Amino acid sequence: MAARNHAAGVRGLGIGLTALALAATACTTSEAETQNNASGSVELSITPGAGEVAPNTPVRVAAEGGTITDVRVEQEVVDGASSPDGDETGDGDLYSMTGSLNGDATEWVSDWALRPGAEVTVTATVAEGSGGTTEETAEFTTAPAVAGQRLELVSNFPNSGQTVGVGMPIVVNFDLPVTNKAQVESAMEVVSDQGVTGAWGWLDNDTTAVFRPEEYWEPHQSVAVDMHLAGVEAADGVYGIKNHRLEFEIGAERILTMHVPDHELVVTTDGEQERVIPVSNGAATVRFNTTTSGSHVLMQRQETVTMDSSTTDMPEDMAGYNTTVRYGIRTTNSGEYLHEASYNTNIGIANTSNGCTNLRMEDARWLYENTALGDVLETTGTDREVEWYNGWGYWQLSFDEWQDKGATGAYATTGGTPGSVHGEGL
Repeated sequence: MAARNHAAGVRGLGIGLTALALAATACTTSEAETQNNASGSVELSITPGAGEVAPNTPVRVAAEGGTITDVRVEQEVVDGASSPDGDETGDGDLYSMTGSLNGDATEWVSDWALRPGAEVTVTATVAEGSGGTTEETAEFTTAPAVAGQRLELVSNFPNSGQTVGVGMPIVVNFDLPVTNKAQVESAMEVVSDQGVTGAWGWLDNDTTAVFRPEEYWEPHQSVAVDMHLAGVEAADGVYGIKNHRLEFEIGAERILTMHVPDHELVVTTDGEQERVIPVSNGAATVRFNTTTSGSHVLMQRQETVTMDSSTTDMPEDMAGYNTTVRYGIRTTNSGEYLHEASYNTNIGIANTSNGCTNLRMEDARWLYENTALGDVLETTGTDREVEWYNGWGYWQLSFDEWQDKGATGAYATTGGTPGSVHGEGL
């Protein structure tokens, strides 16, 4: 599905339209309200016009005999209607409703769904050819989200305010499975200073959505993610209840490269080699202790880490271990780290670890203090390839393969989303 083209249809404030939403939900089509001006030259209609509608119904305004100059969507959530904790105040800026206007300014359609359990007032103004104006108001309500069927955000990575590396994915975890993936993807708007092409993909649990650019992010820029989830029907009868905004920075382009047989790690920052670090990688006597090759993303930092073989899938015939190390930087879900290993006398000489990358204390501390989540580790030289779903290994897939993990395909992070949040037939 192609991204919404806001050049063809003016959106939001592009022609002076204002759209205020104190809370938002989506709706099913209701009877339109139509008002003619006194001279009968202008006809203005708003849909829905009355009654209770489903949260994902679009708001539509149509005018004949004039041009739409202003649409305001005001929503007041009924106490406790959308979430069990009754917290409905939120941030008004998160719920500002924008809309797309056609070329001759005679039709306006809301971009986002409306918040569940809200009393909605839509006020539209049309300019007449004679210089006068016609104003029409419609009032309706949106159905509340039912307990047990409220989609909520559990966590996201990165967090607002963080500075991350150029390989950082945007990871969004939900509390319920999502089956209407196209609507949810279209509700999450990614905007970057230096626009890139990217796409959403889903893990097999249907509760985790991940945005990945086609190529690594350009360094030194800001990225924002507006998650317009309120009112989106994520599955049959399951509606999002809150909107969220995520803002983070892409820092330096820091790439770590490691050809395992060479026993060294090379750190390059913004194209300049910064440090060469001696290492000892996996002994590779079996698959378990073979360091994975491929594109990794630094995904967790721990000043001390307990390495316990009982928490791994180590073969029973291998000697177990339980040791605490310093300056651990995680690169896979399966337990690979870059970490201090002062006990390993083979660093820089031979590969003797259980699969992790062993470092001397000074180098481990430097790497811990001079890298960020999202920095890239490119590893070669072993016969064990990291799986795309093992940690943040999403760069293991080609961009075409990555798009197959989503429902809407690629779009540019210059504003807009891949499609409609309203669902088919709405």
